Amino acid sequence: MKVKVIVTLKNGVLDPQGKAIQQTLNGMSFSEVKEVRQGKYFDIEVSTTDEKKARTKAEEMCKKLLANLVIEDYKIL
Repeated sequence: MKVKVIVTLKNGVLDPQGKAIQQTLNGMSFSEVKEVRQGKYFDIEVSTTDEKKARTKAEEMCKKLLANLVIEDYKIL
């Protein structure tokens, strides 16, 4: 079973990479772009077919490695 995880910076945390992307897009004539927030995407294949177990494992992975819970949020899809 595949589990998808999206990790993003929490609101209020500075995102210098997102800001650089936004400025570059503005310089490329995409002036309608007001803000860019970047993040990480994980596509994880787990050996279980039980969706609840897969989500529980993904939750553990996020808490232990994939997300810095001080500055990042995560969403399991």
